[in-house]
Amino acid sequence: MTGTDDLLRRSAAAMARDLAEGATSSEELTRAHLARIADVDGDINAFLHVNEDDALATARDVDARRAAGEELPALAGVPVAVKDVVVTRGMPTTAGSRILEGWVPPYDATLVERLRAAGLPILGKTNMDEFAMGSSTETSAYGPTRNPWDTDRIPGGSGGGSAAAVAAFEAPLAIGTDTGGSIRQPGAVTGTVGVKPTYGSVSRYGLIAMASSLDQAGPVTRTVEDSALLHELIAGHDPRDSTSLTDPVPAFGEHARRRDVKGVRIGVIEELEGEGFAPEVRARFTESLALLEAQGAEIVRVSCPNFRYALGAYYLIMPSEASSNLAKFDGMRFGLRVVPEDHPTAESVMKATRGQGFGAEVKRRILLGTYALSAGYYDAYYGSAQKVRTLVQRDFAAAFEKVDVLASPTAPTVAFRLGEKTEDPMAMYLNDVATIPANLAGVPGISLPSGLAEEGMPAGIQFLAPAFADARLYEVGGALEALLEESWGGPLLSRITELKGASR
Repeated sequence: MTGTDDLLRRSAAAMARDLAEGATSSEELTRAHLARIADVDGDINAFLHVNEDDALATARDVDARRAAGEELPALAGVPVAVKDVVVTRGMPTTAGSRILEGWVPPYDATLVERLRAAGLPILGKTNMDEFAMGSSTETSAYGPTRNPWDTDRIPGGSGGGSAAAVAAFEAPLAIGTDTGGSIRQPGAVTGTVGVKPTYGSVSRYGLIAMASSLDQAGPVTRTVEDSALLHELIAGHDPRDSTSLTDPVPAFGEHARRRDVKGVRIGVIEELEGEGFAPEVRARFTESLALLEAQGAEIVRVSCPNFRYALGAYYLIMPSEASSNLAKFDGMRFGLRVVPEDHPTAESVMKATRGQGFGAEVKRRILLGTYALSAGYYDAYYGSAQKVRTLVQRDFAAAFEKVDVLASPTAPTVAFRLGEKTEDPMAMYLNDVATIPANLAGVPGISLPSGLAEEGMPAGIQFLAPAFADARLYEVGGALEALLEESWGGPLLSRITELKGASR
């Protein structure tokens, strides 16, 4: 392994320490990641846009400020990648769709403002399922992203680009968004760490909305501590977001380093561990819990009976909100415009633009959502789904009276092969069965690697905490990560030596 490889494979926290101690520079670190992107992203397709000049300018500025003795934020100089559903001033933002191809926003999302203010060089924008609609990053209009563990397989979705970039050592940190598991499920199948914060704790201003009551941005990293540090940086109140919480941001990094689970009550969700979950995924889950129990955690079985209806409720609420949010892409104000040849009207331009600009999955969900909201069906479908959402929230409340955190496998299986489920939307939707309840309730969740399962591919374990109790996730997640790495002899991602099954 070369010196550059050593540099790229370190955690973001270790990179930050190296920068603070003068062992490396931000420019050197940023150039190394840009070179890695140039070397491997032809096989991965994690990036839709590489922001080379701006990233290097930020890196040089951070180096100059550090040399001048200025006190800088903890992650200053550590590069980051941003999911392409987050608007970035001066950089294309497409949401993985042809309808926004070439659109360059005139402003930054709040979380991007915070990244820039903290001195993190932004490496570029990562690939995603179109408008975050998918579980495999195969619905992107710009081609699928591939899993660095095996490039014949999917990296999860919708944020597969961010997870793959981190797993392939193209970026030490990334931003994702999680509407029904789009940070956590990619984390599970790529061997990375993904966190969905409490709803409203990270500003949604500047996120291209799919489902406003469900969407939440969060960190994608290689370690629990790295997620904690990035979460700490992007969280906080934003008056431009009407759903933004005013609570102070805890020192998540300190919680990630505590690693003490003695007396912590961990609830195993009975409805999320049986039928439909692959045997080795369940085995890695059980082994992870045993390690925590040996350190003094108490394992408690918990029933959340209404979780079995969460998937159906989600796939009514989400498309209903999406059909409303995507109405603005009409060919009139910004983005793609397709003008029919014969006597174009506003209606014909809108029809032609949306017909050519949206992919099949987006059209499917718009139609489903419009139907669910239509007169005569609203109460039967959307209204009923919202009632189920309340029941799911009540299940969480009852469970958290008995336990401190809840646990389940993050995804039912390891990464499947590209194209394996594209013709069966229902099979694709089932990948989110374990992650969706957290979005319906607004509670935080973390996924971290639990080991290798079927065919030597990564599996993930998920922990969920009550709203505002994100710090518990970092304490339990940090403890389990340390225990697992001790048993493995190092981080799971250290087992990736080269990209397998590469197909350009």
